[in-house]
Amino acid sequence: MSSMQTGVEPIQKSIVVSCPPQRAFEVFTREIGSWWPIHEFRLADKEITEVVFEEKVGGRIFERHADGSEDEWGHVLAWEPPGRFVMSWFPTRTETDTTELEVRFTPEGEGTRVELDHRGWEIFGAEAEKTREGYDSGWNTVLGYYDRKLNG
Repeated sequence: MSSMQTGVEPIQKSIVVSCPPQRAFEVFTREIGSWWPIHEFRLADKEITEVVFEEKVGGRIFERHADGSEDEWGHVLAWEPPGRFVMSWFPTRTETDTTELEVRFTPEGEGTRVELDHRGWEIFGAEAEKTREGYDSGWNTVLGYYDRKLNG
């Protein structure tokens, strides 16, 4: 029996929103600051003036504060509008402790299925399952805000 950390299941979430993929993609990325629950999920205990999602491979996702400082959430690894994006995710961690977030946008009926896949929990070793559990419930909250932004 090995003591090596076995694979930790990715977080997988899926919702359907009532708009075309292009709009769903733009709201999730370009307009993230208009719906992200920064009162619950943010890095600094400072006033946030905006959340910025730089729309290109290598782009940063970060919060900007009233004092001009910034805290990064991650970097864009794949940019394929309106179908998907992939980003490294390291809020409250260092860039060496990153997970990976992929969000896909596919037409479904009159709307769009938005599928979120957050993986790479093994990087946290013994804390992997506990860290994953916190994010699992957190993503339910975040996607609830996103859904309300698009579906009213």
